[in-house]
Amino acid sequence: MPAFSYQAIDENGRQQKGVVEGDSERSVRAELRGRNLKPINVKVASGGMGREVPSLSFSFRMPKFHRRIKDSELTVLTRQMSSLLNSGMPLVEALQSTANQQRKQNLKEMILHVRSRVLEGHSFAQALAEAPHAFDSMYRALVRAGESAGYLGPVLERLAAYTEATFETRQRVRMAMIYPVVLLVVSMGVIAMLMTFVVPELTSVFAHSHRELPTLTIVLITVSNYLSNWGLWSLLALLLAIMGLQKWLQKPSRTLRWHGIILRLPVFGEISAQINSARFASTLSLLTGSGVPLLDAIKISTQVMTNAVMAKASEKLAVDVQEGSSLSRAMEKTKLFPPLLVQMTASGESSGDLDKQLEHAARNMDRELEWRLAAALGIMEPMVVVVMGILVTGIVMAILLPIFEMNTMV
Repeated sequence: MPAFSYQAIDENGRQQKGVVEGDSERSVRAELRGRNLKPINVKVASGGMGREVPSLSFSFRMPKFHRRIKDSELTVLTRQMSSLLNSGMPLVEALQSTANQQRKQNLKEMILHVRSRVLEGHSFAQALAEAPHAFDSMYRALVRAGESAGYLGPVLERLAAYTEATFETRQRVRMAMIYPVVLLVVSMGVIAMLMTFVVPELTSVFAHSHRELPTLTIVLITVSNYLSNWGLWSLLALLLAIMGLQKWLQKPSRTLRWHGIILRLPVFGEISAQINSARFASTLSLLTGSGVPLLDAIKISTQVMTNAVMAKASEKLAVDVQEGSSLSRAMEKTKLFPPLLVQMTASGESSGDLDKQLEHAARNMDRELEWRLAAALGIMEPMVVVVMGILVTGIVMAILLPIFEMNTMV
């Protein structure tokens, strides 16, 4: 049965909102009146993103949900589902129980939609396809594999662990970057304020004097005048340039060329390749370990890569494997994947535990990335302090040098 969202007035005149299942809008209104509620608005629940669908048609196609959900919400939802299914609860009841535990209305409506599709006879994976922005192709492929093999609960448990680990890694990186980024922004703001408001007042005396000023003072006055007159326009031009670059990169061929340049950079290229390789390996490990065929797993794992050059190379992997090549040989031929990943893939293929070897490789690459980021951020913090100290010292010296020369002349 489809789910309907409603607004109604209770006996005390207060407005009530909620979601209820029913055969049609008329039956839902009748049920609400049976609860002593006066219905104001009843429509097919669509998470706020769809349109009202006539309730007299029983063969309607459910509107797709276009609202993304947070990684933390997806992790909790998946964990709840896996716990209920592993306890022996039927899928429909598990979906109903999971929906009842949700506090956000859009999540509750989405889960009830999925439940109604399952009740209509669709598979769980087909029902999840109604919300493609919440459950991506990797999520649906794992659910499909779990359904076909008859162990949906364990697959969801692994998926919840994977989502949770990914979320925690992102959170650690974000938390580690907060302090140096805030320090950099504050430092740039302080320097800009000094150059725009404080320095012009102090150097106005030197600018109108007929004495020859030190080179450092002349540079300071020139920069200060530029920032006072053109600072805001320069900032606006920089923002427009960034927006223009993003617009320019929307064309796939340009994005491919730009990502190729990134991969050729000395340090950033290696980090970008390692990040994408770790994502590819962890996703491929999860998919193959859950029973997804290798070719399908490679195609799905390609979608998690953010670098267009590596994504294109990963698509070529599926073609080479389909033509008879081993996965490790195909990866080595691209010359983009780290040697560690290629070696562990070859070891997994020869020993028959490809998913475990890929998981080990992904963990090793993630640990190495965390060490590199920690080292880079550790260097960045004192570097920002040193650079700010040098700039402030330069400003002070540029102001004091003319004063020292005047005192010497006197």
